[in-house]
Amino acid sequence: MSAAEQSAADAVLALTGERTVPGIPEENYWFRRHEAAYLTLLHHCADARVLEAGCGEGYGAALLAESARLVVGLDYDAVTAAHVAARYPRVHVVRGNLAHLPLPGGAMDVVANLQVIEHLWDQAGFLAECARVLRPGGVLLVTTPNRITFSPGRDTPLNPFHTRELSGVELSELLVDAGFVVRELLGLHHGPALRALDGAHGGSLIDAQVAVALGDGDWPERLRADVARVAAADFEIHGDRIDDSLDLIAVAQRPGAS
Repeated sequence: MSAAEQSAADAVLALTGERTVPGIPEENYWFRRHEAAYLTLLHHCADARVLEAGCGEGYGAALLAESARLVVGLDYDAVTAAHVAARYPRVHVVRGNLAHLPLPGGAMDVVANLQVIEHLWDQAGFLAECARVLRPGGVLLVTTPNRITFSPGRDTPLNPFHTRELSGVELSELLVDAGFVVRELLGLHHGPALRALDGAHGGSLIDAQVAVALGDGDWPERLRADVARVAAADFEIHGDRIDDSLDLIAVAQRPGAS
């Protein structure tokens, strides 16, 4: 690895509000929350050709590469793509736009799109592209914040980087309209340890973190310590109480022979 490649691999990407970065104690809750979804979906990628559409920092694509035959990590940002290529050599990195996936039709067994679709202006167009690059019977994995709990009572998202958030019903309808069959719709919830931390931090560990971000940025030591010790196993993922979930997790399939 050249000095430039090593520097790209070692660099910690800046937090933009559009991606989660591992290795930052204050970011650990969000990182583990996303990691929990990757671990739940990992078995769909066994021995498969996988496209992660919007790979961000690359930790998820690297995790999928542990069981996949091939993982293509697609991201538009040049700095991000260089970082992923240098840090995660098992991921084949491609720069490109999610509106026009730079892959031939039917090339992939799985498309993974985790915590990305809420950032897109043309969600239907993106899903059409996913259907195009998947082989018949191929699988689409989507996770996204649950609009009902993430931006409660609002017509527009709280997060300024989100263009359109979805409820479980809305995500299912979007997938069906794009020609997919929804095989599973799951929700991510706090498990017992995180529910205890909710109680210890005024009723919501999430709100406690948001208050720091919107305030002076000075983390109370107890909050910092509690966030830093969150693990992926502290989240529960199941098909009950979808409307109460924090994140939605959909497994959809392109019709046709598998």
